[in-house]
Amino acid sequence: MSDFFSMGGYGLYVWGSYLVAIVCIAGEVILVFNRRRTLMKHLSLIHQSNKQEKINETAS
Repeated sequence: MSDFFSMGGYGLYVWGSYLVAIVCIAGEVILVFNRRRTLMKHLSLIHQSNKQEKINETAS
């Protein structure tokens, strides 16, 4: 098992690169969900604004 993790002396670089890749992928997933939530908030505000404008137009 020790040989598997040491990988001929290059284990630190190999496992480090895996760690960096996983952190980058996880960060990207988090950013995408954050952007989606922000977009949905903006679209909701636009929808509410349009709905209010239609109500104001019919009331006039």
